[in-house]
Amino acid sequence: MRKHTHPFVPYRPDRYDEAGMIRRGEDFVSFLDGRRSVRFFSDDPVPRACIDLAVAAANTAPSGAHFQPWKFAVIGDAETKHRIRVAAEEEEQVNYEGGRIPPEWRAALARLETNSDKSFLDVVPWIVVCFAEKSTAMPDGSLRKNYYVNESVGIACGFFIAALHAMGLSTLTHTPNPMGFLTEICQRPGNERPYILFPVGYAAADCEVPDLARKPLTEAIAESPASTGLTANSRDCRNT
Repeated sequence: MRKHTHPFVPYRPDRYDEAGMIRRGEDFVSFLDGRRSVRFFSDDPVPRACIDLAVAAANTAPSGAHFQPWKFAVIGDAETKHRIRVAAEEEEQVNYEGGRIPPEWRAALARLETNSDKSFLDVVPWIVVCFAEKSTAMPDGSLRKNYYVNESVGIACGFFIAALHAMGLSTLTHTPNPMGFLTEICQRPGNERPYILFPVGYAAADCEVPDLARKPLTEAIAESPASTGLTANSRDCRNT
């Protein structure tokens, strides 16, 4: 019997036979493979409960020391959405028309046909901005340092995207650079920084996406002979 100095509870996740594991994995991959980033949205309303559920899914993500260093700002009013659009387009115009994007990055974006027009920010029913908390304000006014912030927030955003897809909603990982204007518009404190802006809604009836293929497993997996000797106890379990 292990002895702990802090509270622990039993954990007994479901186990499946080999065929069941593979079937569930294949179903999950097929489900996620149907997800695409969208830049053409419908203005049809989306229940606020869907946004809350997606954030609740993000909250289940592992994080360094279980500090959960994220905050999701939810914007649904037309005036604030428009302010965000105007500010985002100002930065993107400098990027695209002003030459701030280097030639190699511009070439990489060419097949996506992106530009400084972010009119979808006026169309979507919701904008959700994820902020990364480099430190967290405590009840006594002090700031607690957070650990593995980028990694933790990135995983949480992935869960958020998957949850939206599960509800039939679409989004885009929009990262206008720089993003400091989001701190002011969303009225967030200085210990947080904008991480990703998510427009959230239904894909437009005439939505189109670039005809892209995801890389095969032969390119995504790097076989490592040294990994065969790893045991469960030797893996890093600091993230919970």
